Amino acid sequence: MASAMRIVIGLLTIVTVGMIIGALLQLAFIWNLEESHDSAFPFRRALGGQNVGANQLPTVISGWGNDKEAALLRIGYVKPEIISWSPRIILYHNFLSAEECDYLRAIAKPRLQVSTVVDAKTGKGIKSNVRTSSGMFLNHEERKYPMIHAIEKRISTFSQVPIENGELIQVLRYEPNQFYRPHHDYFSDTFNLKRGGQRVATMLMYLTDNVEGGETFFPMAGSGECSCGGKMVKGLCVKPNKGDAVLFWSMGLDGQSDPDSIHGGCEVLSGEKWSATKWMRQKATS
Repeated sequence: MASAMRIVIGLLTIVTVGMIIGALLQLAFIWNLEESHDSAFPFRRALGGQNVGANQLPTVISGWGNDKEAALLRIGYVKPEIISWSPRIILYHNFLSAEECDYLRAIAKPRLQVSTVVDAKTGKGIKSNVRTSSGMFLNHEERKYPMIHAIEKRISTFSQVPIENGELIQVLRYEPNQFYRPHHDYFSDTFNLKRGGQRVATMLMYLTDNVEGGETFFPMAGSGECSCGGKMVKGLCVKPNKGDAVLFWSMGLDGQSDPDSIHGGCEVLSGEKWSATKWMRQKATS
């Protein structure tokens, strides 16, 4: 009887010790998991460990501080926010640095001319009261400049459209009372389709702050109202904040032009709105 009791006690002791060791190993595993999670996503610690919505998730990856590719893509700074699924629109906070914004403005300012729109019959640019801004296009040589190349590679990476499918960047300035009426970026003529095919997507980058009005307006997006040049309208409006960028698709998932991608530039009430636009095509443009 005593011998049997000693066996039982011994077995219980072994089981107890095993449970304690197992619990300690599990705690160690969880601790290591949390350490690696916080290391990979330092923004989580900065937010006190709270969860962040998927639409607000910053692109922060540990150990990339000295990675030139990560610096070029502004990993850790660019924060994507999906603002509409139909039409497809993503707002990228901090897409450009302040230096990049100022650089684009400095290149463009001496060469600004009255903006034009595409004539549906000829495919050529014509002046129109639909668009009252001034602008210019960077040239092929300027695409090779390190800062311009970095911007174009970033656009390609975040849009997943090859660099060679992109048109030349256009820089625009809207002064008070200037605007761009709602329009589509895809072509309705055959002339422009010969080089690169249809426009698939647009990256619109904001280069200045302290602008009243000047929102980018999507009348077919969202279900509420927003302020467009000081007037309440139905749809979705994006305020122009320096360094932010809006990516939207002119072509739907079915490969057809999306009429809901119609958009416009609201009237500027005060200040100057500067922006840079990159249109992307189905095929290489050069």
